[in-house]
Amino acid sequence: MRISRTGLALAAALSIVTSCFALSHAADKAATSADALLLPPDGQVDGETFGALTARWWQWAEHMPIAPFLDPDGQLCEMEQEGPVWFLAGTDGTFNAKRECVIPAGQYILVPIINMRQSDVRGRRPAGSRPIPCPSLQRGAAVNNERLASAIALIDGVRVTDVAHYRVRSDGCFRLRPEIDDDLLTATDGYWLLLKPLKPGRHTLTIGANYAAGGNGYGRMVQNFEYVLHVGGRTDLAMR
Repeated sequence: MRISRTGLALAAALSIVTSCFALSHAADKAATSADALLLPPDGQVDGETFGALTARWWQWAEHMPIAPFLDPDGQLCEMEQEGPVWFLAGTDGTFNAKRECVIPAGQYILVPIINMRQSDVRGRRPAGSRPIPCPSLQRGAAVNNERLASAIALIDGVRVTDVAHYRVRSDGCFRLRPEIDDDLLTATDGYWLLLKPLKPGRHTLTIGANYAAGGNGYGRMVQNFEYVLHVGGRTDLAMR
């Protein structure tokens, strides 16, 4: 089995301690302007479900010549983007990223909070063994996501009320590399935001989360990143 993951923790520059964020009380708070910018977990874009979009995000990430979650500053933002949904990436957990991107107006935006995928990799199975069934892959992808410790997302400085509400699973299993006829299956599970098209201008997106899986999952994961998004064209050439 192959396990790949990407997740996020709040940017340290904001001085917000994610472990102090109580997920159990988030739903009791009043909705914010950030909540109004999000599609629900059962939302669709041009007939494509949220779960299908997360699968396509992983296909996009694996297809890229350079993994988008290794992007240090946003220089890879425009690569391989197509369709009505613009994909943003987290990190691989080894660094804190602050990225700057120009996004066309009218685009939906999909961004991972923290998530995992589990894939059946032919070369890692014993010779003669059968492919791993989809339900087993789904259970493996879910392990850490049953143990979300904290999660915060800020859109233009306003907090999303209940990040834990946006847990999304792929619609069953899918081929990570659909161009390969006999490619084996992958399942994904995690927390994502799907933003409605933002107004033209400058926006910020800051996301943080961490698992607390301990010895029962795939370890502890804490990451952080922040995006400055220029929607409809660059608004501040002096930002860098």
